[in-house]
Amino acid sequence: MTQPTIGKTRNFAIIAHVDHGKSTLADRILEFCGAIQPRDKKEQFLDQMELERERGITIKASAVRLIYRASDGNDYLFNLIDTPGHVDFSYEVSRSLAACEGALLVVDVMQGVEAQTVANAYLALENNLAIIPVLNKMDLPNADAEKVKKQIRDIIGIDITEIYPVSAKEGWGIRELLESIVKNIPPPVGNIASPLKALIFDSWYDSYQGVIILIRVIDGVIKKGDKIMFISSRKGFEVQKVMIYNPYAIEVDSLSAGEVGIISAGIKEIRESRIGDTITAPDNYTTIPFPGFKDIKPMVFSGLFPTSNADYSSLRDALDKLRLNDSSITFEPESSLALGLGFRCGFQGLLHMEIVQERLEREFNINLITTAPTVVYKAVTLSEETIRVESPTKLPPSQSLKSIEEPIILAAIYTPAEFVGNIIKLCEEKRGIQKNISYPTSERTVITYEIPLNEVIFDFYDKLKSISKGYATIDYELLGYRESDLLRLDILLNGEMVDALSTIVPREKAYYKGRSLVNKIRESIPKQLFEVAIQAAIGGRIIARETRTALRKNVTAKCYGGDITRKRKLLEKQKEGKKRMKQIGNVEIPQEAFLSILKIE
Repeated sequence: MTQPTIGKTRNFAIIAHVDHGKSTLADRILEFCGAIQPRDKKEQFLDQMELERERGITIKASAVRLIYRASDGNDYLFNLIDTPGHVDFSYEVSRSLAACEGALLVVDVMQGVEAQTVANAYLALENNLAIIPVLNKMDLPNADAEKVKKQIRDIIGIDITEIYPVSAKEGWGIRELLESIVKNIPPPVGNIASPLKALIFDSWYDSYQGVIILIRVIDGVIKKGDKIMFISSRKGFEVQKVMIYNPYAIEVDSLSAGEVGIISAGIKEIRESRIGDTITAPDNYTTIPFPGFKDIKPMVFSGLFPTSNADYSSLRDALDKLRLNDSSITFEPESSLALGLGFRCGFQGLLHMEIVQERLEREFNINLITTAPTVVYKAVTLSEETIRVESPTKLPPSQSLKSIEEPIILAAIYTPAEFVGNIIKLCEEKRGIQKNISYPTSERTVITYEIPLNEVIFDFYDKLKSISKGYATIDYELLGYRESDLLRLDILLNGEMVDALSTIVPREKAYYKGRSLVNKIRESIPKQLFEVAIQAAIGGRIIARETRTALRKNVTAKCYGGDITRKRKLLEKQKEGKKRMKQIGNVEIPQEAFLSILKIE
């Protein structure tokens, strides 16, 4: 079989909302093209991580090369790029889509158009991709294809004259879909004779080969032994291997314009190969890098502390190893009076944070205490200096501050019309400002709000799902920073500040949050042999207090009578002992106390 030319190459991605059947459809396409044998068959074939399989989501992008013999008798080369679907990985999705000329937009006929369906469709349109709408799960008895077609037309606004009903689970409609890829997705445009230009759309670390880079060659040719250079850092390397996935890694001679593949160049640091960067040749370099490259900055920060101080070095090594496969994690050492030594870690979002924590505990067997997530604030001092505040403990005293700015997101919430009132009430409680409300269909509503990111990272998503019976979905983008009236709320145990429990809160909610927090912590802390005072403070002012009573022993049980002064003497002795104990006693703070910050009603 001869290798198809650039005119018979099709680069495409599959995009969808979480759990709409994207990875299952990729499995059926691989089987139909003969890429995997029946003995190798398994669900979510392109999802290599255990967590991806368990959660049913794609975390890392992957690309596989397929040969498809079309009805016209010609062989076509398909480069299928499986992308993440969650909003936390939207930059990676945008770079993966930039490597394609077309996309299959998969919509579950039972769920209809949801938030990430729209967000990913718009990303595809921004990259000028040909979009093929696909209705999945057509084998289900209650599938309402006409209703979902209307949603795709009215909410997303794309042409539905050619829409492809399939069942990824049963394998229905796959041939017709592959024929549409040949017909509707244009071949790549590129010049083999031009200087090398290649886009990095993913990378990971291999313990034997170093950094492995997933690339789409825009112009030129790249082959083993070539000298390459990253445009953003101007660092040069020599290509050691050129490979493709078929769907297993196979070494090839070269990759030319329009092709997707993998290279390794003995790169030791994952940070050298940043997603969205452009690769060129140092002796014949391109003057125009591929557009859209940006540094990924963390949105959410949290403290990770080992339950045992002896595990500190193990946690540092585990984070180093994890960052080899995920360059968007940032971490720096942090010490807490309450929790000891740990790390302040930055993540793309809450899902990203959950995945990293779970991988640390599961893959590296480290028990962690996690502090409540916070966002990055900007504090402007009286001397007009702007300070990035990644942790509440880093916020300067209020008397030295001119203003505090917090990050604001534009949230688009997609919901059935019956839940609109409850969702608007939730957004107003979270200090949201309504920007728009529209009804693309009689049953679907799109509500747009500007909301502080700090209000979203706690319990917003859970409450949204609860009040909408699971039907509402949310997508968001960062708008920028806005000045707000914020304060630092500290928690004191027996007069000692617990820095890991400090939070930044709006002034109007400070008393309410302080009262709720001390109540929750009182319930979380086990009884001690001495009384524990739990206080919420703003600056030097105590705004709320609760007391965890002491665990008492009945010291008078052995007194069966006699003079009452004997019992009083024993009780006074016990009281004095508890007073001394309180002076030197340490309160052990369980993980539930930190989680209580997230559960304030």
